[in-house]
Amino acid sequence: MNRTSEYQVYLRKWITLSVIIGIIVGLASLCFFHMLKYLEYFLLKSCLGYSGWSVERKYLLFLIPPLGGLLSGFIVYKFAPETEGHGTDAVISSFHKMKGIIRRRVPIVKAIASTLIIGSGGSAGREGPIAQIGAAIGSLSSSLLKLKEEDRRIMLVCGTAAGIGSIFKAPLGGAVFSVEVLYRRDFETDALIPSFVSSIVAYSIFSSFPGLGFGPVLKVPRYEFHHPQLLFFYAVLGILLGGMSIIYVRLFYLLKSGFKWLRIPNWIKPGLGGLLLGTLAFFTPSVLGTGYEVLQTAINGEMMTRDLLLLGLAKMLATGFTIGSGGSGGVFAPSLFIGGMLGGAFGKLLSTQFEYIEPGAFALVGMASFFSGAAKVPVASLIIVSEMTGDYQLLAPLMLSCALAYITSSERWSIYESQVSTRAQSPAHIKEYEFFVLERLKRNRGG
Repeated sequence: MNRTSEYQVYLRKWITLSVIIGIIVGLASLCFFHMLKYLEYFLLKSCLGYSGWSVERKYLLFLIPPLGGLLSGFIVYKFAPETEGHGTDAVISSFHKMKGIIRRRVPIVKAIASTLIIGSGGSAGREGPIAQIGAAIGSLSSSLLKLKEEDRRIMLVCGTAAGIGSIFKAPLGGAVFSVEVLYRRDFETDALIPSFVSSIVAYSIFSSFPGLGFGPVLKVPRYEFHHPQLLFFYAVLGILLGGMSIIYVRLFYLLKSGFKWLRIPNWIKPGLGGLLLGTLAFFTPSVLGTGYEVLQTAINGEMMTRDLLLLGLAKMLATGFTIGSGGSGGVFAPSLFIGGMLGGAFGKLLSTQFEYIEPGAFALVGMASFFSGAAKVPVASLIIVSEMTGDYQLLAPLMLSCALAYITSSERWSIYESQVSTRAQSPAHIKEYEFFVLERLKRNRGG
């Protein structure tokens, strides 16, 4: 078979498989999104009276988040312990260490457990759950089709891309995230084109549903990059947030270690995390849930410096309490919130000295920069934030700030423990690198 024929076979195979994964994951994203939407409305809006800034019935903060944590913990540790915590790390681990295999029960358990955590006010996001749900669908589909191990891994990545691309309305960002998040200094290039296709299909299905649409998740004022000297301030922002991302990662795993140390059943720990979150929310209600309403206000430049700093730091604790205790949810939304608050605070401080500074623009760039440092995904961060806001005018500042945050935070610190540095260090690619080494030795000896 010549190269042209091989390429045509490759295209037919992966376009077909990617479309199938995109359709299934797109529908799964719709189900998960609406499950979460209705539970949030019932528990947070109706029961707690939560508005994003205040809680009408504060006494329920000591009941609803702990109860959500207990129910989620029981379901997780009873049926699928691998669904605890932020699911993206479990996906990365499955890719590198478990041949891309994910158990059949994982999508359902993850969806229910995460809905309970986020719906009851847990400081967590939709990224981790939908990444694990999508990856599981990809893995299960490959098993049903009896595909090879390397194909299963690509299917897993396609499912991740479809989940992220659809639920955040970021098809390009979802595809790039899925191939970048596996490593701290590399990309899974074999899965890039299939991920593009699956992400686009899932995004199209998700956004076509009535009431959702193709518009961005967040609406922002039209910020423009019009002063070259601003690059200096954006560079400083990237360095500062790179340093703050180290503090965030260390605090997160310190709290996680503390919960592991406790001599109580694992399924009770998310309930304890919910109780600590409820106590914190009693004083700072805005740390509850995904926080997109508050983040929108920061992007609009309508918050005071003190409030921005307070909420950014409080969200770090809230996320550690929720996910570090074993609660099921993602770290992407909390990271965007923290970066937005800290970036907005820095912009506010600068605006007192320079009238051309727009604090909201610094909040937007801060979202991407902070996650770039915390998760080691600089390219995906700037693309996803641009797609989520529908604003590409700040692309140059985003590139600079994300790069510097990534460099400043160093390879050592990442919110995703299962990441490896490069493809050469992944068990998924050990055979191909061994082959190249042996071939080189053979040629050297022959010479």
